[in-house]
Amino acid sequence: MPDLPTPQDAAEATLFSECWDAVLSYADLCTGGSADARPLASEAFSRGIREARAAEAETGGKSFGRRARIPRLPRIPLLLTAVRQTTATWEAKGQGGRLDPDLRLWLNSEKADRFSGPPLHRPLALRGLRDMQEPDAALLWLAEVEALPPAAVARRLGLDPEGITEELQQVRGVFRDRCHRNHLDTPLAEECRSYARLLDAVTRSPAADVPDDLSRHLACCVECAEAAACLKLAGGGLAAALAGGVIGWGGLAYLERRRRAVESGLARSAADDADEPAGWASEDGRARIGRAGLMVAAVGVSLLALVVTLVPLSSDDGSGELEQSAGRQPVGQQVPSYDSVPSGSGSVRESTSSTSSPRPTEKSDAGSGPDKEAQGDSSPTAEQDKEADPNPSEPAVCHARYELVNEWPDGFQATVTVKSDYALDTWRVGWTFRDGQKVTQMWDGSFDQDGSRVIASSADYNKTVVSGGSLAVGFLGSGGDGDSAPVHFTLNGRSCTHSS
Repeated sequence: MPDLPTPQDAAEATLFSECWDAVLSYADLCTGGSADARPLASEAFSRGIREARAAEAETGGKSFGRRARIPRLPRIPLLLTAVRQTTATWEAKGQGGRLDPDLRLWLNSEKADRFSGPPLHRPLALRGLRDMQEPDAALLWLAEVEALPPAAVARRLGLDPEGITEELQQVRGVFRDRCHRNHLDTPLAEECRSYARLLDAVTRSPAADVPDDLSRHLACCVECAEAAACLKLAGGGLAAALAGGVIGWGGLAYLERRRRAVESGLARSAADDADEPAGWASEDGRARIGRAGLMVAAVGVSLLALVVTLVPLSSDDGSGELEQSAGRQPVGQQVPSYDSVPSGSGSVRESTSSTSSPRPTEKSDAGSGPDKEAQGDSSPTAEQDKEADPNPSEPAVCHARYELVNEWPDGFQATVTVKSDYALDTWRVGWTFRDGQKVTQMWDGSFDQDGSRVIASSADYNKTVVSGGSLAVGFLGSGGDGDSAPVHFTLNGRSCTHSS
């Protein structure tokens, strides 16, 4: 594993610290939450920084002005791209066993080939973002994908907070224009080219209806569907288009992690690093990357407790008491509830003990073996795993909220958030679908589903909840006969009130 790059000055040290959180989060997805996340992140980080410095050297370092005309990816998407490229290198060198199995399938598919193939056939979002001026692209990425609030984006980029909203709107328009131009430049089939102007016109107006023939075409043409997502700025699909088009595999899961990190108030920002650049320590007078060795957090209505122990990052990925005692070191500088994206499936009743294998997959794969240890994978005791039948006569001890984040013709993404009136050492949240929906992938917990009943269990890193605090799981599902919200929410066997 290569040595981590040394920052050239204090400004670059702060920039590195901000980027490391994102790189480690995506590396954690690519390795299924295993101990290989840290070496993958380190190797990719070094690779990306070398690429960025080489590009700056070619242009004489004139790439940091607000309106510098140097078309290339900003630092965070550049480094995330380096993670994807490093996983391809691992796979080619016979180290694919360290990666998530579904990622390996993706790396050997035509989907991965698009990111390294002819430039005119690469994903439209990647081409559009690269064609923008770097400061504009950074503004768009931080606001849409990293989901930072406008004030935090302005602080990080040194912009006027009063005008950040207007400038972001202008930058979205620039991105749309770049994507439209690139779409027309793409060698399109005759049918696709006949729809290009109509697609442009329909996506310019939020209230415009999509003609039936265009709708059918978008359902079967990948390139035109990508163009529609990039061109239609209204509707909230821009972030997903950027994440999927630039990152590739795991883009949706990464997007959800970053959004939840900001909502929890635990995401790194430039303001957090103003007094002390956490994640960087001084060693022999040289700035060096470090990492949070252990982060235990609970998000509450009245209390947010955070304990961080900084452990210097070294090239020896087998050292540290945490790895010896827990089998891996928790991902540093990252929201605890995002250290892994577990998925599991099965037909197991609520009172039956089970262990799901957490992996950040694009689709569920219940048949994989336990050849990798993933963070949050635990084997609860029978006493912990048993959920008692809810008693309707007992007063509710929790409130559950179901949020439909996104949906498409054959699936959906949703989040279940539960506020507990009492402190918890572990938790199991249950709910019942009404329309035959099936959970296919879950993060921040493992799941069992028996018919319409779903039981989500805590992972090791998020099982503790303070009194009045909240817990949450996110998941992908396949649609049934409808998309109505689930009912009969329970927490550790006791009924919850709920809303959607």
